[in-house]
Amino acid sequence: MLRTSVHRTLITTTALGLALASAPAVAHAQNGPGTNAPVKVTLTVQGPDGLLFKGKVRTRGHEVTTTTGGTHRCDGTNGGANPSAVPTPTAALDDAARKRHFVWDGTWYPSFDDYSVDTIKNVSGGSSAYWNISVNGTSTPVGGCQFKLKAGDKVAFTWTAF
Repeated sequence: MLRTSVHRTLITTTALGLALASAPAVAHAQNGPGTNAPVKVTLTVQGPDGLLFKGKVRTRGHEVTTTTGGTHRCDGTNGGANPSAVPTPTAALDDAARKRHFVWDGTWYPSFDDYSVDTIKNVSGGSSAYWNISVNGTSTPVGGCQFKLKAGDKVAFTWTAF
């Protein structure tokens, strides 16, 4: 009887040890590519008269609220761009604004399932300019709530004349 009890304890301890040893690998797999794990990016906002903001931002895709556009998801699933939530440029702008206490605003366009950034730090494009979004020096081919960011990306919102 004692031998059976020791054998069961050994099996149970071994199984528990294996489960605990694999836990970090499972957690890492859940936060791998295609998930909404937070990433750190460098965000730059360049206005017509110079730099408005530059800093590192930790971000993930999330709901965004603007005065003009209301509250909508901005997590990369917009427009079917990604199958699951991911960090996005507009979410990074929103996170920077909340953490660094500046304001931005944007209009929501249901047909694009995305925001158009209209104003950052009281600088508006108006009818003569717009806020261009680029990542690593290249304009995004999709909206700011659709583009998937990776850790280390350089995100820029640049006031651009028509």
